[in-house]
Amino acid sequence: MNFLSFFTNPVGISTMLSWILAQLIKVPVEYLRYKRWDWTLLLNAGGMPSSHSALMTAVATSIGLNVGWGSPMFALALAIAGIVVYDATGVRRQAGLHAERINQIVRELLHLKKLEEDQVSYLREIIGHTPGEAGVGVFFGIVIAFAVQWVMVWR
Repeated sequence: MNFLSFFTNPVGISTMLSWILAQLIKVPVEYLRYKRWDWTLLLNAGGMPSSHSALMTAVATSIGLNVGWGSPMFALALAIAGIVVYDATGVRRQAGLHAERINQIVRELLHLKKLEEDQVSYLREIIGHTPGEAGVGVFFGIVIAFAVQWVMVWR
């Protein structure tokens, strides 16, 4: 099996393209929302749109288009996509909200001079997604899968 065959596979192309484009889109979206360029979003989790949701939805949609909506492989991909989206909006989002509160407590302790600045290590606050960010990622993944299918197979 040739590794390069991955790049001629509509499922593989949909997977990589949806993740890469979702990560790239985060930077201008951040600028439009908050008027700041944050290039760390290219590699970080969190933000608009959810690249994890986009990737897994593209995988599931592309498998459905290529193997069939009734196939066990599509059912498995759909189940995993559901877990990823649930995790992004549930567990990871709650961890981010907890990090916000902990960082707020640390800032208050610094203000009260109970801690020195060099003793502080802040937690990352944006690691999950709002339901809207995940929803846009899901939509994005479906659109990318259909676009790749159209370009590679249906044309």
